[in-house]
Amino acid sequence: MTGGGSGPSAAEVRPDAEYRIEDLAHASGATVRTIRAYQDRGLLPTPERRGRANVYRYTHLARLRQIADLLDRGYTLASIKELLEAWDAGRGLGGVLGLVAEVHGPWTDEEAGRITRAELDLRFGSTPDEAAVDEAVALGVLERVPGKEDEFLVPSPQELAVAAELYAAGVPLSAISGHLRELRGQVEHIASRFLEFTTEHVFARYLGHRPPTDADAAEAAVMVRRLRPLAQQTVDAELARAMRLFATRHLHHHLGSEEPLTDDQTPRPVPLPAETMRAVQDLVGAESVEAFVAAAVQREVQARTLDALAASHANDR
Repeated sequence: MTGGGSGPSAAEVRPDAEYRIEDLAHASGATVRTIRAYQDRGLLPTPERRGRANVYRYTHLARLRQIADLLDRGYTLASIKELLEAWDAGRGLGGVLGLVAEVHGPWTDEEAGRITRAELDLRFGSTPDEAAVDEAVALGVLERVPGKEDEFLVPSPQELAVAAELYAAGVPLSAISGHLRELRGQVEHIASRFLEFTTEHVFARYLGHRPPTDADAAEAAVMVRRLRPLAQQTVDAELARAMRLFATRHLHHHLGSEEPLTDDQTPRPVPLPAETMRAVQDLVGAESVEAFVAAAVQREVQARTLDALAASHANDR
């Protein structure tokens, strides 16, 4: 059996190696308690019994490394058990792990960066603001680097650059963080709806089995790769359309031109009986139907207003 010392790498481990449970824990990075818990859950093969000791082999070490990898990818122990049972039944995990890798891969071409505390203070007014830094860390705009108090990881340099530009334009940091929280909630709703939509119409046929077959998982991974940019492209196009629409309205409003239409002022169709439409058309002609109806409605509103004013004056007398 292997002894103590530093844990062996995958290249150093012999396929015929044998381990006591303490040695297996050392080699795998798991604790003895965790290994026993995995055994109780059926995640590990039963070890060989020799006298009063259990003997583990390389297959146990490989299985522990598989479990650790799947846990890192966000799987629960229950779903890991299903995947491993499929593996043991010969269905394979290559496609499933490929799908997991595709989903967990980067969804943007942007690369993370780093920034020192001095650079951060310089970009945001040169005055240290601990509360603002803590807020940025809580939002994930900045991540602290272990062992380096004066350095931060920046998952999205573009997002930090936007914040710096808004601050330079006069927007307070508290307003920027509040806006980001609101925006994040709305974007997460869009992402959730896009996933629901694509799952219903695309991925349902690949993910009908639990776990999916190796072939289905591999095809689903290809579809993820194809569809991944569509959500961002759609949001970019719709955001550009909406920004143009609302920016124009705001500009007209602040320049004193015609007031933009509010929700209450937006024209909307009102169905009229076919007999009424034919009668109006016979009276004024097809080209004047819309103008006639609008004028008739306006005259009725004015008449009722006059009646109401007269009635109010009579009551006062």
